Parts: sequence; C-alpha cells; structure tokens
Amino acid sequence: MFVLTHAQFYQTTNVSNFVTFMNDNYPPGFTYQNFGKEFTAEFFEPNDWANLFQLSGARYVVFTAKHHEGYTMWPSKYSFSWNAKDVGPKRDLVGELASAVRNKTDLKFGLYHSLFEWFHPLYVQDKANGYKTQYFVGNKTMPELYELVNTYKPEIVWSDGPMDGKYTYWNSTQFIAWLYNNSPVKDTVVVNDRWGKGLKCKHGDFYTCRDHYNPGHLLPYKWENCDTVDKNSWAFRRNAKLEDYHTIQELLSRFISTVSCGVAYVVKPVNVTGNFLLNVAPTKYGVITPIYEERFSQLGAWLAINGESIYATTAWTSQSDNLASGVWYTHSIIIIHSIIFSLTSLKYTQKKSNSVVYAIVLNWPKNGLLLLGSPTLVPESAITLLGYTGNLQWNETGNGIKIQFPDRESVKRAQDVTHGPRVVHSTFRHRIAYRNIPCIFWFNPPTLTLETALSFYS
Repeated sequence: MFVLTHAQFYQTTNVSNFVTFMNDNYPPGFTYQNFGKEFTAEFFEPNDWANLFQLSGARYVVFTAKHHEGYTMWPSKYSFSWNAKDVGPKRDLVGELASAVRNKTDLKFGLYHSLFEWFHPLYVQDKANGYKTQYFVGNKTMPELYELVNTYKPEIVWSDGPMDGKYTYWNSTQFIAWLYNNSPVKDTVVVNDRWGKGLKCKHGDFYTCRDHYNPGHLLPYKWENCDTVDKNSWAFRRNAKLEDYHTIQELLSRFISTVSCGVAYVVKPVNVTGNFLLNVAPTKYGVITPIYEERFSQLGAWLAINGESIYATTAWTSQSDNLASGVWYTHSIIIIHSIIFSLTSLKYTQKKSNSVVYAIVLNWPKNGLLLLGSPTLVPESAITLLGYTGNLQWNETGNGIKIQFPDRESVKRAQDVTHGPRVVHSTFRHRIAYRNIPCIFWFNPPTLTLETALSFYS
C-alpha cells in the first residue's frame, strides 16, 4: 500500500507538538488545504516504482487513490480543486501508475479508497445527524467509487473508513453487489472487509481486521497483514532515524510468520496463506527513499531463492516448531518426478504426488545442528536447502529429527546474496537485474524442504 498524503488532523487534535510545529514553520491562518500545492510529485517516475515493486517479489500493488483528507490522486469530477490534477502535481497519478504496473510487470493492480473524509462538510453533517442522512454518501463517496472502478478497473478495491457509521449508511453492500455482477472487473475483483460498522472482520474476500493484523495462528478465512517499514508511521517522516525503520530481519520475521498462518482447511486444500501488504511512504516529491528501496530489494533477493516456500503454499499442521524457536512452516502438495533446485530455476517433471513441508529458519542453528519437533519423516524422506545443491543429513531422536546443516560459508557463497549485480529468474518468469545494494551483514533465513513429511494433508 502506498500512502502519499497521510497526515494527522492537527487542527482539532491540539496535540502540542503539532501546534508548535505549525506555529514555528507556517504563517497564521495556514490551513490543511494549503499543503496541497506543496505536494508536487515532481520526481515521481511510475516506471521506476513498478520496477521496484516487481523486484521486491510482490504479486500485487495497492495504491492510495484517496486518503482521509479527501484529496484524490486522480482528476475526479467529484473532488473539484482538491485532486492531483488541479492542485499540486497537475498529473493523474493513479492513471500513470496503473499503466506502468500493467505494462511493465505482471502484478495485479489495486486501489485503496477512504470512505469518509475528515473535512468534508457533508460528511460532518451526516455524522452530526447520527448517520441518519446520507448527503455525503450519495453526493461524494459512491459516485467517486463508481468513477474510480469504471476508469481504472482495479482488481483489488481496498476500502477504509471509520467504524462509527454502519455499512447500511455507506450503501456498501449495494456497491459490492454491482462490483461483483455488473462492473468491468466483475470476474476478477476482490475486496477487503472495511466497508463500515458491521462488516469489518466479518465479510469480504479477505479480512484485514486492523492494521498490523497478525494473530499468529490459523484462521478460518483469507486474511492480510498490512504492515509498515517505519515502526511509527504510515507516512514519510523527514525526521525519522535509522532505528525507526524495521531491519530486514524484522521484516522477514513478520512476513514469514504471516504467510505461515494461512487458512485452515479440513476437506480439500485451499492454496492460500496469510498475505502481507507492506507500506511504502514516498516523499512529497514522489520519491521512494533509499531505505525503502533497500528493504524491498532485500525482500526480493530473499524471495528469489526462497519464494517456492511462499508462493502457492498453504498452512501446514504446525505453524511454528514446538522445539526450535524461530522456525515457521508452510506446505504444498506437488506432482513431481524430480526437483532441481538452483539459484536460477526450479524444474518440475511430472510423475507422482509428493507432500513437501517448508521449514523457514530465522536463525542459523548453533553448531550447524537443528532439532525440529513438529515434522514426522519416513525413511525415504529427503531434506534439502533452497538455493543449495544436495540432500542434508538427518536422523531421528527421541524428541524429533536432528538435521545437519552444511557449512554456512558454503551456503553463503552458493546463494551469493551479498554480491551484485546478479541476474536471477524472477517469480514472473523473466529476468531481472538486481542492483548492487551494500549489505553490512549477511542475513538470509534458510528454507528447508522436507519431502514426504507426514501431515494430515499427505
């Protein structure tokens, strides 16, 4: 998710640091709307953004078309003089990014839209009337949503808004019915659950429930964890320090634990895990700063080697190991004769069905020995390390299975995560050149494949 104009409503909160900042830096009478002309996006390059998103290993992108302040990133006829074409950039930012993503990548393109607006007088009036009137919904929100879908045809409509107005006030179900049955994206579109009070975490193609939503256990529905690189903000902060940003270790841990806690099923497999939507906070000039570029590139480098354990996998019997800390599981049933792992390809030759469990190890095991308590193996089971050639030695113990890891330096050389530029096969089946981004340390959580591990899916 990409938040370009995400600020606090300082005018009514009276938080002391907001008031002090405004008094020290802006003239008397300066309003929130006066910020519009300072948002120039003069260095916004949608093709560069699209390339970075593909490089990260993402499968879809959600762009903030309108946030709570009501400023639209497209020339909406329902947001006169408060949109990116009329004020600020003088550009259709939604249209430009949609074209870049669709022309340059294989990512699905989605749009975030805020149902309500902090300042709009019609919304303020409806709220004061206890949401018994619908002046704002009928004249702003719904016409705007229909315009957005008909113009840009997003495959994800990511709604957001307050929870003090019922979904009946917002006419949400009526809009979603049109979206599924008569819209130009009726055959492909999906929606989240934030469509007003009464629907959140109850109805939707996938649930978001709350920001940073990661319950840490199996759920009976498809869900998404929308998270941030900045620990303290969704928006760009010019005063942020390095320690305010999640390290790549922390992001991978949050990402992997999310994916491991997918949908529980009993009768038949559902090829879903928890989804991870990671926020980018560009500057007012339309620039994605180096810290975000580095984090997204690092995620892409890890997925280039370990993506098999993420894409098209399901939750396993155990989400995390009951003996080893920092080990998360995913699972797949594949039709294979042989599997060839390398830095550049994964080849399947169809012959028979195998169950593969992936154990993603966040911390390199001490002395190269890892004891796992959750999997149960059979004599013909094989354990391999993604991005490394050859089977690993293992044996059963009284508590579980003990796995001998190869020398760490040899794995490091094989996976070559610190050297660049290098070319690998991306998950989108064409080649991408990875930039040479300096790394202070090597951190690449290894992924074990446990072939024919026993589980209730086998």
